[in-house]
Amino acid sequence: MSNLLIIYTGGTIGMVPGPDGLTPGEGVLERALEARLPSATKAEILRFDPLVDSANVGPADWNRMLDLIEDWSGSGVIIVHGTDTMAYTGAALSSALTDVRFPVVLCGSMVPLEQGGDAEANLDLAVSAVAGKAGVWLAFAGKVMPAAGLVKHDSHAADAFRSHPQTPFAVRSRRFDEQKRLAVVTLTPGLSARAVAAMLSELDGAVLRVFGAGTMMANPELEAVLHKAVGRGCHIRAVSQCEAGGLEPAAYAAGAAIWQVGVENGGAETPELALARLWLSLS
Repeated sequence: MSNLLIIYTGGTIGMVPGPDGLTPGEGVLERALEARLPSATKAEILRFDPLVDSANVGPADWNRMLDLIEDWSGSGVIIVHGTDTMAYTGAALSSALTDVRFPVVLCGSMVPLEQGGDAEANLDLAVSAVAGKAGVWLAFAGKVMPAAGLVKHDSHAADAFRSHPQTPFAVRSRRFDEQKRLAVVTLTPGLSARAVAAMLSELDGAVLRVFGAGTMMANPELEAVLHKAVGRGCHIRAVSQCEAGGLEPAAYAAGAAIWQVGVENGGAETPELALARLWLSLS
């Protein structure tokens, strides 16, 4: 007999139309699960109270999910989650649960249950996937994808996610320090060194999205800002603004300063995964 934990955090999948737009619907997800879980399956549904819009999901929620997963003695876990930060949660759980012994399957939808959209099919896929291989996965749009390298590439289409292969990375903690201040900082043409300095001054660590295979604008002030931040202990990890391909240090002279000031190379990591790994490294 399968023994599943369903962690219902919130998200579009369980919403219903209301006077001001979509709002969480009472019993919607529970009814859908009851209709599609195999008869030999025992399931415990743990519902976040209140339910959380995924835009508000952060380290405290990741830690709560991790506690529940690591305390679970059953055969698998399904996490029902909104799509907006699904890639961040997938990266966070994958980074912390490197030796999980059962499947942990994230699930959500672009259209709510009972509205003729993708929700039912995604939930069916999650129920099927949680009987499969151990690890952290996303069940979405007919695909079961590794959650570590997720990218939400479309804000409306049912096929909203892709997953890019990621290399293993050892982290020293399995929980996120909720007091740490981290963010993703994106370089853009014309961005001033003072603006970057202001952002980094508030952070313990940052993922720096640089251009292409690893370049940045030729700006001595910006180089000095990065050097100063690294020198005071702000950990900076670079990733590419391109969705795939990653970084190649020393490929271009325009990128030399990135590595000379002590920025770490995130390689082909997605920004979401780089943030999760950096956070655990600092926790």
